[in-house]
Amino acid sequence: DVQLQASGGGLEQVGGSLRLSCAVSGFSFEDYAIGWVRQAPGKEREGVACIANRLGSTMYLDSVKGRFTISSDNVRNTVYLQMNSLKSEDTAVYYCAADPLCVVVMTPKLRETDFWGQGTQVTVGM
Repeated sequence: DVQLQASGGGLEQVGGSLRLSCAVSGFSFEDYAIGWVRQAPGKEREGVACIANRLGSTMYLDSVKGRFTISSDNVRNTVYLQMNSLKSEDTAVYYCAADPLCVVVMTPKLRETDFWGQGTQVTVGM
């Protein structure tokens, strides 16, 4: 049974930090790229960050580069998204997604990812 369990969202002030976690089970962690896709009200989904576990390579949305860091723990089968210097425009539901290719995680319009988890709400306010 495939599961992607996201957690760590919440309410934070502008300039603050949050760390999201995505605990995965039911598929080969090392063979997949795992990342985060967000969707704000009235907006399309956008890929935020992705890590290809076997290669260790990462991809980021331009607007989060330098502020967000994605990492993975191959023992705990968990991917983390450290979000610093939060902005109001980071407010969204953040979903954990997995696919063999990071480009698919980062480009929701391309096709559906192999696996998709439930979302966690991130709200950044004044």
